[in-house]
Amino acid sequence: MGLIKHHWELEIYKLSVEASMEIFRLSQGFPKEEVYSLTDQIRRSSRSVSSGIAEAWRRRKYEAVFVNKLNESEGEAAETQTWLEFAVKCGYLSRAEGRQLHKACDQLIAMLVVMGNEPSKWVLSKSRPQDR
Repeated sequence: MGLIKHHWELEIYKLSVEASMEIFRLSQGFPKEEVYSLTDQIRRSSRSVSSGIAEAWRRRKYEAVFVNKLNESEGEAAETQTWLEFAVKCGYLSRAEGRQLHKACDQLIAMLVVMGNEPSKWVLSKSRPQDR
């Protein structure tokens, strides 16, 4: 693949949206009494992973800000895993569904860690003005 110009071209972004949409689909079956608690929380945190990646991408002019935004996305992915655990323990998701989504979050976390540990591969440099 050539030069990545937009966050939606990143594999990590595509995976985060896919996981978030699966969580949305499955959470539609949660009980109505969970609408303003577990359902809202799990949807919000899973969507925050994607939005954090997008924000990090646009702020990659500054390495520290880029890494911070990736770290925030990592935290949101871990929070999503916690809500998934509750959803399984409450019987709203099957163990298989919870395990699959938990693994997807693990994959996202691993990718975020790699990006955050090697920011020079991602941040903009003055020698690459075409990246802007």
